[in-house]
Amino acid sequence: MNQQLQLKVCGLTQLNQIQELISLNIDFLGFIFYKKSPRYALNRLSLEDISKINHPRKVGVFVNESIEDILNITKSADLDFIQIHGDENEDYISALKREMDPKVKIIKVFRIGETIEDLKFKIEHLQPLVDYLLFDTDSQSFGGTGKKFDWSLLNDLKIEIPYLLSGGISEENTKGIEVLHQKPFALDINSKFEIQPGIKDLNKISAFKLNLLTLAL
Repeated sequence: MNQQLQLKVCGLTQLNQIQELISLNIDFLGFIFYKKSPRYALNRLSLEDISKINHPRKVGVFVNESIEDILNITKSADLDFIQIHGDENEDYISALKREMDPKVKIIKVFRIGETIEDLKFKIEHLQPLVDYLLFDTDSQSFGGTGKKFDWSLLNDLKIEIPYLLSGGISEENTKGIEVLHQKPFALDINSKFEIQPGIKDLNKISAFKLNLLTLAL
């Protein structure tokens, strides 16, 4: 059965660009709340700015943030999804779920290196606690690398919930998704579609979204 891939654009910092992306029917808008990121949303936007953005899938990206801060930001920015990108464990995620508004969905990121063996146990035990998974490329620091990992490694995992695919996704490599036994429901793009960190190349994103329509999964 063919399935239309959804698209998440992450690292947004410009209100005018966000409105353009909404007009392009981008499925998920990603805002990074990690202060060390060059795409840290609050360098250029306020929580009130984000709360006023009329979109049903606003995603807040957090890295090893306190639960209290996540709850406060989620409420103030009126977020719909929480993406946890750090070393959050089972106890942390369980506590976050207890405190979080149940309408807010949780995405857990796993960073993939040259092998996936050491992640199998963790992924299988954490996925019942969250709503979505996201697979990204491993790196020395948190955040986007612009580099692709070996997507075929995901075929060794037992993935039981929908997942997003990230890590160096570009116009040139999306055909590689065909190697996956279980396909992602969405792609997460960032640095390959920028003029500079936080400033998106809207023409490139628009063309990429059109190309996704021709990708039969």
